[in-house]
Amino acid sequence: MSWTPYLDPQCPDVGDVDAIETVIVPRARDIGGFEVRRALPSARRQMVGPFIFFDQMGPAEFITGAGIDVRPHPHIGLATVSYLYQGSMHHRDSLGTSMEITPGAVNWMIAGRGISHSERSGSAAREMAGNSLFGIQTWVALPDAHEDTDPGFEHQEKAALPVISDGGNHMRLILGNAYGEQAPVKTFSEMFYIDAVLEPGARFPLPKEHEDRGIYVVSGEIEVAGQSFEAGQMMVFRPGDEITVKAIQASRIMLLGGETLTGPRYIWWNFVASSKDRIEAAKQAWKEGDWTHGRFSLPPDDNQEFIPLPDK
Repeated sequence: MSWTPYLDPQCPDVGDVDAIETVIVPRARDIGGFEVRRALPSARRQMVGPFIFFDQMGPAEFITGAGIDVRPHPHIGLATVSYLYQGSMHHRDSLGTSMEITPGAVNWMIAGRGISHSERSGSAAREMAGNSLFGIQTWVALPDAHEDTDPGFEHQEKAALPVISDGGNHMRLILGNAYGEQAPVKTFSEMFYIDAVLEPGARFPLPKEHEDRGIYVVSGEIEVAGQSFEAGQMMVFRPGDEITVKAIQASRIMLLGGETLTGPRYIWWNFVASSKDRIEAAKQAWKEGDWTHGRFSLPPDDNQEFIPLPDK
Protein backbone atom coordinates (compact mmCIF):
# COMPACT_ATOMS: atom_id res chain seq x y z
CA MET A 1 0.00 0.00 0.00
CA SER A 2 1.25 3.47 -0.82
CA TRP A 3 0.35 6.90 0.40
CA THR A 4 0.67 10.14 -1.48
CA PRO A 5 0.42 13.74 -0.38
CA TYR A 6 -1.49 14.50 -3.57
CA LEU A 7 -4.64 13.45 -1.70
CA ASP A 8 -3.99 15.85 1.15
CA PRO A 9 -7.03 18.06 0.60
CA GLN A 10 -5.46 21.28 -0.57
CA CYS A 11 -8.66 21.63 -2.54
CA PRO A 12 -10.82 24.51 -3.70
CA ASP A 13 -14.21 24.78 -2.02
CA VAL A 14 -16.63 22.40 -3.70
CA GLY A 15 -18.84 25.34 -4.57
CA ASP A 16 -16.09 27.52 -6.03
CA VAL A 17 -16.14 26.06 -9.53
CA ASP A 18 -18.81 25.39 -12.10
CA ALA A 19 -16.84 23.04 -14.26
CA ILE A 20 -19.35 20.28 -15.01
CA GLU A 21 -19.62 20.08 -18.77
CA THR A 22 -22.04 17.17 -19.04
CA VAL A 23 -24.16 14.96 -16.79
CA ILE A 24 -25.08 11.57 -18.21
CA VAL A 25 -27.83 9.35 -16.83
CA PRO A 26 -27.17 5.87 -18.27
CA ARG A 27 -29.92 4.06 -20.08
CA ALA A 28 -30.79 0.70 -18.54
CA ARG A 29 -31.66 -2.42 -20.48
CA ASP A 30 -32.56 -5.92 -19.40
CA ILE A 31 -30.74 -8.80 -21.07
CA GLY A 32 -32.57 -11.85 -19.83
CA GLY A 33 -32.98 -10.83 -16.19
CA PHE A 34 -29.59 -9.13 -16.05
CA GLU A 35 -29.62 -5.33 -16.04
CA VAL A 36 -26.94 -3.30 -17.79
CA ARG A 37 -26.61 0.49 -17.53
CA ARG A 38 -24.68 2.14 -20.37
CA ALA A 39 -23.16 5.57 -19.73
CA LEU A 40 -20.92 5.71 -22.83
CA PRO A 41 -21.39 6.32 -25.66
CA SER A 42 -24.28 8.71 -25.07
CA ALA A 43 -26.05 11.37 -27.06
CA ARG A 44 -24.09 14.02 -25.17
CA ARG A 45 -20.67 12.37 -25.14
CA GLN A 46 -19.09 9.69 -27.28
CA MET A 47 -15.92 9.41 -25.20
CA VAL A 48 -14.23 10.53 -22.00
CA GLY A 49 -10.56 10.57 -22.91
CA PRO A 50 -10.10 7.29 -24.81
CA PHE A 51 -12.97 5.56 -22.94
CA ILE A 52 -15.69 4.97 -25.54
CA PHE A 53 -17.89 2.39 -23.83
CA PHE A 54 -18.87 2.21 -20.16
CA ASP A 55 -21.34 -0.39 -18.87
CA GLN A 56 -22.40 -1.15 -15.32
CA MET A 57 -23.25 -4.85 -15.13
CA GLY A 58 -25.73 -5.71 -12.39
CA PRO A 59 -25.79 -6.14 -9.49
CA ALA A 60 -27.62 -9.36 -10.22
CA GLU A 61 -28.19 -12.65 -8.45
CA PHE A 62 -28.73 -15.92 -10.30
CA ILE A 63 -30.59 -19.03 -9.29
CA THR A 64 -28.48 -22.14 -8.77
CA GLY A 65 -27.27 -23.47 -12.10
CA ALA A 66 -27.76 -20.16 -13.91
CA GLY A 67 -25.31 -17.45 -14.92
CA ILE A 68 -24.19 -15.43 -17.91
CA ASP A 69 -23.39 -16.92 -21.31
CA VAL A 70 -22.00 -14.41 -23.77
CA ARG A 71 -21.08 -16.45 -26.85
CA PRO A 72 -17.90 -15.74 -28.86
CA HIS A 73 -18.07 -12.39 -30.64
CA PRO A 74 -15.50 -10.12 -32.35
CA HIS A 75 -13.85 -6.78 -31.65
CA ILE A 76 -11.51 -4.44 -33.53
CA GLY A 77 -9.86 -1.10 -32.77
CA LEU A 78 -10.16 -1.16 -28.99
CA ALA A 79 -9.04 -2.69 -25.72
CA THR A 80 -11.56 -4.00 -23.20
CA VAL A 81 -11.34 -3.81 -19.41
CA SER A 82 -13.45 -6.09 -17.22
CA TYR A 83 -13.46 -5.05 -13.54
CA LEU A 84 -15.66 -6.85 -11.03
CA TYR A 85 -16.90 -5.94 -7.56
CA GLN A 86 -18.74 -9.22 -6.96
CA GLY A 87 -18.88 -12.65 -8.55
CA SER A 88 -16.74 -14.05 -11.33
CA MET A 89 -16.83 -14.92 -15.02
CA HIS A 90 -14.63 -16.95 -17.32
CA HIS A 91 -12.91 -15.22 -20.24
CA ARG A 92 -11.83 -17.20 -23.30
CA ASP A 93 -10.40 -15.65 -26.45
CA SER A 94 -9.06 -16.56 -29.88
CA LEU A 95 -5.48 -16.23 -28.63
CA GLY A 96 -6.09 -19.26 -26.43
CA THR A 97 -6.43 -17.28 -23.20
CA SER A 98 -8.61 -18.96 -20.58
CA MET A 99 -8.89 -16.83 -17.44
CA GLU A 100 -11.26 -16.57 -14.50
CA ILE A 101 -12.07 -12.90 -13.88
CA THR A 102 -12.34 -12.15 -10.16
CA PRO A 103 -13.11 -9.00 -8.13
CA GLY A 104 -10.38 -6.35 -8.10
CA ALA A 105 -8.22 -7.93 -10.80
CA VAL A 106 -7.59 -6.27 -14.18
CA ASN A 107 -8.20 -8.07 -17.45
CA TRP A 108 -7.00 -6.00 -20.42
CA MET A 109 -7.83 -7.50 -23.80
CA ILE A 110 -6.36 -5.75 -26.85
CA ALA A 111 -8.51 -6.31 -29.93
CA GLY A 112 -6.31 -4.40 -32.37
CA ARG A 113 -6.84 -5.75 -35.88
CA GLY A 114 -9.21 -8.43 -34.60
CA ILE A 115 -9.99 -10.82 -31.75
CA SER A 116 -12.96 -12.85 -30.58
CA HIS A 117 -13.85 -13.82 -27.04
CA SER A 118 -16.59 -15.23 -24.82
CA GLU A 119 -17.63 -14.52 -21.25
CA ARG A 120 -19.48 -17.15 -19.25
CA SER A 121 -20.16 -18.01 -15.65
CA GLY A 122 -17.94 -20.89 -14.58
CA SER A 123 -19.35 -24.22 -13.41
CA ALA A 124 -18.30 -23.61 -9.78
CA ALA A 125 -19.96 -20.17 -9.73
CA ARG A 126 -23.20 -21.60 -11.14
CA GLU A 127 -23.45 -24.09 -8.30
CA MET A 128 -22.81 -21.54 -5.56
CA ALA A 129 -25.68 -20.37 -3.39
CA GLY A 130 -26.15 -16.63 -3.93
CA ASN A 131 -24.20 -16.56 -7.20
CA SER A 132 -24.01 -12.87 -8.13
CA LEU A 133 -22.33 -10.57 -10.62
CA PHE A 134 -21.58 -6.87 -10.31
CA GLY A 135 -18.95 -4.86 -12.14
CA ILE A 136 -17.97 -2.43 -14.87
CA GLN A 137 -16.97 -3.17 -18.45
CA THR A 138 -15.24 -0.50 -20.48
CA TRP A 139 -13.81 -0.19 -23.97
CA VAL A 140 -10.78 2.00 -24.61
CA ALA A 141 -10.45 3.20 -28.21
CA LEU A 142 -6.97 2.72 -29.62
CA PRO A 143 -5.06 5.66 -31.17
CA ASP A 144 -4.82 5.75 -34.98
CA ALA A 145 -1.28 4.35 -35.01
CA HIS A 146 -2.33 1.29 -32.98
CA GLU A 147 -5.73 0.39 -34.46
CA ASP A 148 -4.22 -2.56 -36.33
CA THR A 149 -1.87 -3.69 -33.59
CA ASP A 150 -1.59 -7.38 -32.74
CA PRO A 151 -4.30 -8.63 -30.41
CA GLY A 152 -3.22 -9.43 -26.88
CA PHE A 153 -4.31 -10.11 -23.32
CA GLU A 154 -2.84 -9.00 -20.00
CA HIS A 155 -4.00 -10.01 -16.53
CA GLN A 156 -2.96 -8.26 -13.32
CA GLU A 157 -4.01 -9.51 -9.90
CA LYS A 158 -5.65 -7.14 -7.42
CA ALA A 159 -2.51 -7.11 -5.27
CA ALA A 160 -0.43 -5.73 -8.17
CA LEU A 161 -2.47 -2.52 -8.47
CA PRO A 162 -1.28 0.66 -6.71
CA VAL A 163 -3.41 1.63 -3.72
CA ILE A 164 -3.75 5.26 -2.66
CA SER A 165 -5.26 5.73 0.79
CA ASP A 166 -5.62 8.94 2.79
CA GLY A 167 -8.25 10.83 4.78
CA GLY A 168 -11.13 8.43 4.17
CA ASN A 169 -10.26 7.93 0.48
CA HIS A 170 -9.32 4.41 -0.57
CA MET A 171 -8.37 4.19 -4.25
CA ARG A 172 -7.09 1.46 -6.51
CA LEU A 173 -5.41 2.53 -9.77
CA ILE A 174 -6.63 0.18 -12.49
CA LEU A 175 -5.07 1.78 -15.58
CA GLY A 176 -2.71 4.63 -16.39
CA ASN A 177 -1.25 7.17 -13.99
CA ALA A 178 -2.61 9.44 -11.27
CA TYR A 179 -1.55 10.91 -7.93
CA GLY A 180 2.07 10.01 -8.59
CA GLU A 181 1.34 6.30 -9.17
CA GLN A 182 1.51 4.14 -12.32
CA ALA A 183 -0.61 1.04 -12.97
CA PRO A 184 1.24 -2.02 -14.31
CA VAL A 185 -0.86 -2.60 -17.45
CA LYS A 186 0.72 -1.20 -20.61
CA THR A 187 -1.64 1.15 -22.45
CA PHE A 188 -1.40 2.90 -25.81
CA SER A 189 -2.22 6.44 -24.66
CA GLU A 190 -2.23 8.56 -21.51
CA MET A 191 -5.19 7.74 -19.25
CA PHE A 192 -6.35 7.09 -15.72
CA TYR A 193 -8.97 4.69 -14.38
CA ILE A 194 -9.56 4.41 -10.64
CA ASP A 195 -11.85 2.48 -8.31
CA ALA A 196 -12.46 4.77 -5.32
CA VAL A 197 -14.22 3.83 -2.07
CA LEU A 198 -15.00 6.89 0.06
CA GLU A 199 -15.95 7.26 3.70
CA PRO A 200 -18.62 9.86 4.60
CA GLY A 201 -17.10 13.35 4.50
CA ALA A 202 -13.98 12.29 2.60
CA ARG A 203 -12.80 14.71 -0.05
CA PHE A 204 -10.08 14.79 -2.68
CA PRO A 205 -9.05 16.65 -5.86
CA LEU A 206 -9.48 15.08 -9.27
CA PRO A 207 -6.20 14.58 -11.15
CA LYS A 208 -5.72 17.77 -13.14
CA GLU A 209 -2.84 16.65 -15.35
CA HIS A 210 -5.20 14.75 -17.68
CA GLU A 211 -7.00 16.45 -20.56
CA ASP A 212 -10.41 14.78 -20.15
CA ARG A 213 -11.92 13.69 -16.83
CA GLY A 214 -15.12 12.05 -15.65
CA ILE A 215 -16.71 10.38 -12.62
CA TYR A 216 -19.28 7.60 -12.48
CA VAL A 217 -21.15 7.05 -9.19
CA VAL A 218 -21.55 3.34 -8.51
CA SER A 219 -23.13 3.71 -5.07
CA GLY A 220 -23.75 6.38 -2.46
CA GLU A 221 -23.84 10.12 -3.05
CA ILE A 222 -21.13 12.71 -3.73
CA GLU A 223 -20.91 16.48 -4.04
CA VAL A 224 -19.08 18.25 -6.86
CA ALA A 225 -19.17 21.99 -7.58
CA GLY A 226 -21.98 22.47 -5.09
CA GLN A 227 -24.21 19.84 -6.68
CA SER A 228 -25.01 16.36 -5.40
CA PHE A 229 -24.91 13.24 -7.56
CA GLU A 230 -26.25 9.79 -6.79
CA ALA A 231 -25.65 6.26 -8.02
CA GLY A 232 -26.08 5.80 -11.76
CA GLN A 233 -24.87 9.24 -12.86
CA MET A 234 -21.75 10.19 -14.81
CA MET A 235 -20.23 13.68 -14.79
CA VAL A 236 -17.75 14.98 -17.36
CA PHE A 237 -15.67 18.06 -16.54
CA ARG A 238 -14.12 20.93 -18.47
CA PRO A 239 -10.37 20.54 -19.00
CA GLY A 240 -8.02 22.30 -16.60
CA ASP A 241 -10.45 23.26 -13.83
CA GLU A 242 -9.64 22.27 -10.27
CA ILE A 243 -12.32 19.85 -9.10
CA THR A 244 -12.95 18.67 -5.55
CA VAL A 245 -15.05 15.59 -4.84
CA LYS A 246 -16.74 15.20 -1.45
CA ALA A 247 -18.55 12.08 -0.22
CA ILE A 248 -21.93 12.99 1.29
CA GLN A 249 -22.30 9.38 2.41
CA ALA A 250 -20.26 6.21 2.05
CA SER A 251 -19.74 5.94 -1.70
CA ARG A 252 -18.03 4.03 -4.45
CA ILE A 253 -17.11 5.86 -7.63
CA MET A 254 -15.06 5.28 -10.77
CA LEU A 255 -12.71 8.01 -12.00
CA LEU A 256 -11.76 7.92 -15.67
CA GLY A 257 -10.27 9.99 -18.44
CA GLY A 258 -7.09 10.86 -20.23
CA GLU A 259 -5.78 12.02 -23.56
CA THR A 260 -8.41 12.60 -26.25
CA LEU A 261 -7.96 10.96 -29.63
CA THR A 262 -7.24 12.90 -32.81
CA GLY A 263 -10.79 12.41 -34.07
CA PRO A 264 -14.13 10.71 -33.39
CA ARG A 265 -14.65 7.00 -33.77
CA TYR A 266 -17.20 5.01 -35.73
CA ILE A 267 -18.97 2.36 -33.67
CA TRP A 268 -20.95 -0.51 -35.13
CA TRP A 269 -21.90 -3.49 -32.96
CA ASN A 270 -18.61 -4.55 -31.31
CA PHE A 271 -16.35 -2.72 -33.77
CA VAL A 272 -14.62 0.64 -33.17
CA ALA A 273 -12.61 2.34 -35.91
CA SER A 274 -11.43 5.68 -37.26
CA SER A 275 -12.98 4.93 -40.67
CA LYS A 276 -16.12 3.29 -42.02
CA ASP A 277 -13.97 1.16 -44.34
CA ARG A 278 -12.38 -0.59 -41.37
CA ILE A 279 -15.82 -1.34 -39.96
CA GLU A 280 -17.04 -2.75 -43.29
CA ALA A 281 -13.98 -4.97 -43.65
CA ALA A 282 -14.48 -6.39 -40.16
CA LYS A 283 -18.18 -7.00 -40.81
CA GLN A 284 -17.39 -8.93 -43.96
CA ALA A 285 -14.70 -11.02 -42.27
CA TRP A 286 -16.99 -12.08 -39.41
CA LYS A 287 -19.85 -12.79 -41.80
CA GLU A 288 -17.64 -15.06 -43.92
CA GLY A 289 -16.81 -17.13 -40.86
CA ASP A 290 -13.52 -18.54 -42.12
CA TRP A 291 -12.18 -19.40 -38.67
CA THR A 292 -9.12 -21.20 -40.03
CA HIS A 293 -7.77 -18.82 -42.67
CA GLY A 294 -9.76 -15.63 -42.18
CA ARG A 295 -9.23 -12.50 -40.12
CA PHE A 296 -11.04 -13.90 -37.08
CA SER A 297 -10.83 -17.23 -35.30
CA LEU A 298 -12.85 -18.57 -32.38
CA PRO A 299 -11.58 -19.39 -28.87
CA PRO A 300 -10.02 -22.87 -29.08
CA ASP A 301 -12.02 -24.18 -26.12
CA ASP A 302 -15.28 -22.35 -26.92
CA ASN A 303 -15.76 -22.78 -30.67
CA GLN A 304 -19.05 -24.62 -30.98
CA GLU A 305 -21.19 -21.50 -31.25
CA PHE A 306 -20.84 -17.77 -31.85
CA ILE A 307 -22.92 -14.61 -32.13
CA PRO A 308 -23.72 -14.03 -35.82
CA LEU A 309 -23.34 -10.65 -37.49
CA PRO A 310 -26.48 -8.57 -36.84
CA ASP A 311 -28.72 -7.85 -39.82
CA LYS A 312 -28.63 -4.12 -39.16
